[in-house]
Amino acid sequence: MRLDKWLWFARLTKSRSDAQRLCESRHLRLDGRVIDRASALVRTGSVLSFPRHDEVIVVRVEGLSDRRGPYVEARELYSDLSAPTRRGGTAPLTAEYAAV
Repeated sequence: MRLDKWLWFARLTKSRSDAQRLCESRHLRLDGRVIDRASALVRTGSVLSFPRHDEVIVVRVEGLSDRRGPYVEARELYSDLSAPTRRGGTAPLTAEYAAV
């Protein structure tokens, strides 16, 4: 599946064009490899990392989808592997990104 499409389906970006821009910005890594095109293929088990605000988001792809569903469904597409934040807690992709 195309990486930009998966990012949008998983609700990690607000729009498909935002996902395309992220992929082409060279700030996103797929299994440690710098990505420079939105058409890169993502598979189950792949690990993605990219900056968001003042933290680095790291997720493992747990599944693929054929549509952009509700947040609860989209959240099942990845596992959050992000490091703990400076405040001592974990950096879950929940409340802040639920409205995305």
